[in-house]
Amino acid sequence: MPHVVLLGDSTFDNAAYVAGGLDVPTQLRAQLPHDWRVSLVAVDGDRTQDVAPQLQRLSPDTSHVIVSVGGNDALDNLDFLAAPAASVAAALEGLAGIAEDFERAYHRMLQAVLESRLTTAFCTIYHPRFPDPMLQRLAVTALTVFNDVIVRAVFRAGAPLLDLRLICNADADYANPIEPSVIGGEKIARAIATLVQEHDFAKGRTEVFV
Repeated sequence: MPHVVLLGDSTFDNAAYVAGGLDVPTQLRAQLPHDWRVSLVAVDGDRTQDVAPQLQRLSPDTSHVIVSVGGNDALDNLDFLAAPAASVAAALEGLAGIAEDFERAYHRMLQAVLESRLTTAFCTIYHPRFPDPMLQRLAVTALTVFNDVIVRAVFRAGAPLLDLRLICNADADYANPIEPSVIGGEKIARAIATLVQEHDFAKGRTEVFV
């Protein structure tokens, strides 16, 4: 019996934000054949460094692991967007330092996941929906460095990728500026179901699902 386990943060652990509606794990169960299992190990608020401990909670019958993490790492640096800078070069230098720190953390996480020898897929970080147009514009721009880290790491690993930027692409996909709604969760679940049933993991080739 295939068993899909969701690791990471509130992209999957979104029950607290859907006002009693269906969360991502529940919607994924509905999308998969009845003999597939789905388990939630992701924890709202967790960061890249927290995925390794999550791996210790995998059950022995786990067949597929889906990882969505990095959004909270980005939120930890949100104050950077409002900080003064002496020049454009200084601002870019600061952003480069943030990207380098994230790349080290993401690489450690990815290696820990791959060492589990399980069938694995990863996710990009979706764009937020901040009501302040300037904050939204800056946040989307800053997220490019985080998503670049993720995309390059996943491509190097030859793992499939769920591009949540294209999956959650409408205001209705969000319950608040940074959490998926029932509608967004259904789209995420549908993309995961397609990936685990259609991707040929044996080839070790990256394929992007949207």
